[in-house]
Amino acid sequence: MRKFFIKTYGCQMNERDSDQVAHSLISRGYEQVAHESQADVVLLNTCSVRDMADQKALGKMGMLGRMAKERPHVVFGFLGCMAQARGSQLLKEVPHVDLVVGTQKFHRVADYVDELLAKKAARPAGITDPGHSRMDDLRFSIVDVGEEAGSQSTIRDQQLAPKQATAFVSIMQGCNMHCTFCIVPQTRGAERSRSINEIVDEVRGLVARGVKEVTLLGQIVNLYGRHEFQKIDNKSPFVQLLEAAHDVEGLERLRFTSPHPIGFRDDLIDAISRLPKLAEHVHLPLQSGSNKILKAMHRAYTAEKYVDLVRQIRRARHGIAITTDIIVGFPGETEDDYKQTRDLVEEIQFDNAFVFRYSPRRGTPAAEMPDQIDERIKEERNQDLLRVVNESNRRNLERLVGSDVEVLCEGPSKTNPARLMGRTRTNKIVVFPPSPRLRRTGEGNDELVGELVDVRIERANGFSLYGTPVRVGHASSLPSSERRLAGSDSSCSKPEACATLATF
Repeated sequence: MRKFFIKTYGCQMNERDSDQVAHSLISRGYEQVAHESQADVVLLNTCSVRDMADQKALGKMGMLGRMAKERPHVVFGFLGCMAQARGSQLLKEVPHVDLVVGTQKFHRVADYVDELLAKKAARPAGITDPGHSRMDDLRFSIVDVGEEAGSQSTIRDQQLAPKQATAFVSIMQGCNMHCTFCIVPQTRGAERSRSINEIVDEVRGLVARGVKEVTLLGQIVNLYGRHEFQKIDNKSPFVQLLEAAHDVEGLERLRFTSPHPIGFRDDLIDAISRLPKLAEHVHLPLQSGSNKILKAMHRAYTAEKYVDLVRQIRRARHGIAITTDIIVGFPGETEDDYKQTRDLVEEIQFDNAFVFRYSPRRGTPAAEMPDQIDERIKEERNQDLLRVVNESNRRNLERLVGSDVEVLCEGPSKTNPARLMGRTRTNKIVVFPPSPRLRRTGEGNDELVGELVDVRIERANGFSLYGTPVRVGHASSLPSSERRLAGSDSSCSKPEACATLATF
């Protein structure tokens, strides 16, 4: 049996794309393996959001050069965003690479792998040096980074693990926003959306296979369908999709990521308030608290409107968690600009935040902007803001000590396989022991995997909660995610700054 290894860099969209590739190969009789040394096919699904992501993938593939010489039958390939951006240039940078496939051609990877393996098997005996075989035109590489109509509908098959309770569903591809720091519009193309019926059919199929929680994925997920589909009853296509997915019988939780603040209209706020399967968590990228920097980023909202939006979301759903992305050290960011960001983060009290130092991305407007910030200053601001975020996160976690929370058990803890881990409806990680008192089948530690479990929180540590399971099933029926949440968790820390409704 032919074997393949796939490593994924970057976001959930990339993870979902890799899963589609894995499904395609497995359906043809390939076996997925955990290490490249065991594989006949080695694929790296790449990310180009930051230049460092490119370098990691290039470095990894470079280290496989010796393997390519020792095992010339192995196919090596780059997939995804870096492949899309660099195309055939990658064959020059890494000579042993056989395959380069862009972001609209994941569904063709299995065909190309079959073709390359067959050509390598037919190569005359004694040709073992990849460089030599290239010069003799006996080695055939494939590069496909072209556009393909309908490619958004090709990411539709799922390779589920036993008792897998969560799954990603890709609802669209591409982005039209053109933030000045971001390469995604070039690597993913323009916005293209799948139909609601097609997406709901995928969700229904996942639920039939045991999935309890689905996350809808898009580059800017809440702008889904705005070019293809019409509003109905003043509801955007995205809200129509949320309602349709919400109605799938057996689905317990529904999430979406990542949205853009400008896509939050009244209909989406209303959906958050009235659709109980929508989990109490919104990841809402801020990027900066300075209006000057937001304008330079081409983000199309102000800090004041962002704060107003946070207030609306928190009013719509008690106890909802809000997380964010922030970039520090963007070109032209002064100490005052950074202070505005820091003050806003302290004001909002995010449940968590991903804080990034700005790194110039080739091919983006921001990389050519004047007033690039010194790396030392970026690091100082990064560490300072992380301290603010971590303190806010600590307080939010400690509020849950003593409460019962609904946890969807995902499997063994990565740091201690003797314990289990899962996530609350607010997307907080909970670690807990298997409970003999709750065992129903006597099958061992994995008995609770895939189940909804009420866990009594006993302590908070770092970014996780720890507790003891007290109940399995639907005992926790409150629409709010966690019981006994402090009231201060559902409003801005400075109510006077959250007084008006957002109008984008």
